[in-house]
Order: sequence, then structure tokens, then C-alpha cells
Amino acid sequence: MQSEHISGGSTLEEDRRFLSLKTFHSAGRGPWTGELDADWNDWRWQMKHRITSSAQLQRLLPTLTSEELAGAELTNHKLALGITPYFFNLIDSEAPHCPIRQQVVPRAAEAQIAEWELSDPCGEDDHSPVPGLVHRYPDRVLFLVTDRCAAYCRYCTRSRLVSNASGYDFHPEYDRQIAYIAAHPEVRDVLLSGGDPLLLSDEKLENLLSRLRAVPHLEFLRIGTRIPIFLPQRITPELCAMLKQFHPLFMSIHTNHPRELTTEVRTALERLADAGIPLGNQSVLLKHVNDDVTTMRALVQKLLICRVKPYYLYQCDLIAGSAHLRASVRRGIEIMRELRGHTTGYAVPQYVIDAPGGGGKIPVNPETVLSHNADRVVLRNYEGRVFEYPEAADAGPIRRARKIEEYEFI
Repeated sequence: MQSEHISGGSTLEEDRRFLSLKTFHSAGRGPWTGELDADWNDWRWQMKHRITSSAQLQRLLPTLTSEELAGAELTNHKLALGITPYFFNLIDSEAPHCPIRQQVVPRAAEAQIAEWELSDPCGEDDHSPVPGLVHRYPDRVLFLVTDRCAAYCRYCTRSRLVSNASGYDFHPEYDRQIAYIAAHPEVRDVLLSGGDPLLLSDEKLENLLSRLRAVPHLEFLRIGTRIPIFLPQRITPELCAMLKQFHPLFMSIHTNHPRELTTEVRTALERLADAGIPLGNQSVLLKHVNDDVTTMRALVQKLLICRVKPYYLYQCDLIAGSAHLRASVRRGIEIMRELRGHTTGYAVPQYVIDAPGGGGKIPVNPETVLSHNADRVVLRNYEGRVFEYPEAADAGPIRRARKIEEYEFI
């Protein structure tokens, strides 16, 4: 296989393979070499030993740049510092532009806020009828369950809320959130997010899912999580057995770079898939992380091997202090153009911009329809070749749709 360099100095050959931590550190666990397997593989141990202070970060990553040192000193004013030992071990300590490092190590540029950047870029607070619940789309709601994550992404859309570093003082009110859902029969779909729902104990998560399942008009539930990537140890057989009770239950994970898909992560994702949970991935287009087609193609193809459907590629939201990580929309369109036709359609995500201020997700696609009139559609394919397709004449007025009851499952 060709050894082509991609983000962070790694090679395509390396990032396309499923590597364990032993590949990144000869001792297997870097600074935590002496830990027992039982401790290292315990997700609660991983949470207890997270890197959460500038002093820890400097001790464990002595190659910090001046920009990173300054950023570490600013943490806990905007967004807390938090990195699990497992995920920290994926950082290339000799590469300042390591794609893992870029995502979780703070930089001084986070303090530079452009006039068009927002603390709430997606307008969630304006669409919150009760605390912790966002009702922006007609038939679904976003249910925020916690403000805590296993690790903190430096481009976090909810950095105003997550970790409480900025004093947002978020407290979910499950009773009011569930009461609102129960009182709105148009809501058929609930997405649990936060923070990260999988940080709840099995018992608390089971109780919450049970209460939602008891709402008769809810058709399916979703969980948005980065736990399988930051903390694969959390995906235990017991957790999967519990989640299996609540089908149809979907899960969206968040992966940005193929190096994140280690053997440990693959095992966790396969465990979820074996429990019958459909898995989709949401990536954020990030400068120096995945803003080239070689990296993105390796990521989406590797996700399919893990039984995960690449679902969305997000343009980075206009989060305050995120300009240094934001790639251009032009680059995103180029990547999508270069993916289509050069890998299976299953591997091609939908590129979207979550419109600033609460406009919702808007698809952004390369130009494929060059012109369209009553007689023909002129199209361009993935090779740049142009084709004509004869337009069909409308066959009279559209027939009225049947009532939805006729489509109910028997």
C-alpha cells in the first residue's frame, strides 16, 4: 500500500490500519505503564485520572509549544481541560500539528473572538421551552442530560454550557423535560446529548430511557456520544445489554480522524452494533485535522469497517474562539466532490452547515445540476463529464397522500 503522508505526519498506511496503543507507545500506556490491566480497562479509573490541569499537561507533554502553554493557562475560563489517559496516549508528542493534539490541547487562539463568532452558534437557548430541552425541528427534540464529557473538544459547539467553566450553571430538569415531551404528541424522536449521556451510570441511564420509552408517541430514541472514541472502556457488555432493551435506539458517535479508530475503539463499536444499535458518525471539518480528501477517505472507509455509517460532515460552527480550527466551506465542497465516485456511496456523509442563530442543518453539495428546465436536466458526474437527462412531464395534479394510519405497522 502506498505510504502517503496525511495530517499530523502520520501515513495513510498507518492510519488505515487498526492499531492498539502499543503501536503508539512501546510500553503500551505511555506515562501510565505501571498500571494494572484491571485499572486501565476500568472506565471510572480513566475518568479519575484525566488530565485536567496545566501542570499535569506540562508534565506529561513536555513538548508543548508556547501557544499551547498559553492556552493551558487560560483553561477553566471558557472550556475546561479534560483528556482521558487512553486518548492522551494517541497524541504524537513530537508533532505540534498532530490531529489528536489539535482537538484536545488548548491554544491561546481560543481567546481570540471574531465579531461574527457566537457563544450559542446554533441558537439552542432561543429554542429551549424548558431548561435542557431544545425544540427546533417540528417532530424531534434535543434532550441535554449533563454538562460533563470524558474529554473536551476545543471546538465544542456547547462550550458555553459544557464543563461549566464559563459559569452557565446548567442543571437538567428531567421531570420538566419529560413532561414537555409527553405534552407534545408531534414529538416522535428524542436525541439524548449534553455533555455526554454515556457518562451516566447504567442505572441512571436505564431509568431515563425507561421514562422516555413510556411516552406513547415517541417512536425512537437516539444517543449522541463521543465516549466510544474518548473512553472505549465504558462500552461494557453490561451497558450494551441494558441499551438493547430500548430498541429502536440509534447512536451517533463523533470521530474526526482515522487515527482515533484503534483496535480498542473497533471492539467497542462492534459490541454496540452486536447489540442491534445502528451507528452513525458525525465529523467536524477541522483545519490540520481532516481538511484533506486523503484523510477523510481513510476515515470514512475505516468507519464502515467498524460498522458505522458516515452520517454528517459538519462545517465547524461559529463558536467563539474557534477560528484557528475552522477550515473553509470551499475546502469542504472540494472534499465532498473528491469523495463522490471514488468510494462507495455508503461512505459519503452529508456535508452540512448548522445555520448560525438556529436555522438548522443546511446541506452543502458540489454543483451537480448545471441547468434545469421543462425539457431537460444537465448534470455533471464525479469525473467532470456532462450528461443530459430528459425531464418527465408532470402527470396531472398530485394525488392526496393517504392518512398515516394506513402505514402503521401491524
